[in-house]
Amino acid sequence: MGLIKEFKEFAVRGNVVDLAVAVVIGGAFGRIVTSFVNDIIMPPIGVLLGGVDFKDLAVVLREAYISEGGEEMPPVLLSYGNFIQNVIDFVIIAFVIFLAIQGINRMKKKKEEAPAPPPAPPKSEVLLEEIRDLLKKQQ
Repeated sequence: MGLIKEFKEFAVRGNVVDLAVAVVIGGAFGRIVTSFVNDIIMPPIGVLLGGVDFKDLAVVLREAYISEGGEEMPPVLLSYGNFIQNVIDFVIIAFVIFLAIQGINRMKKKKEEAPAPPPAPPKSEVLLEEIRDLLKKQQ
């Protein structure tokens, strides 16, 4: 029973829950960026390169053939286009994360730079000021 109790304490700890949320959001963010790259960025680049789809860029290391047993063997490809696509995905993700961290750091700086409001005077001091003001009015 001690092991289960320790596991519950570990799993419910704030850092683990935060990490789980970050992984889920990160996965969704990754799909969004992949869609952005595949559907928005790459088509114009492909048009500029003469209608080339990066996913189709590959070097054939061995052509497809039919083995002696009659089994069709697929070609062996060096798919450098997929690599280029993944590098572009990485650069965009890294840039977006960089911008997000910059924004967070700017917000932190603004909070640090903002002067703290002066502390409220003690209640006794406020009461003394009111009494002084009343005495001035009577004179």
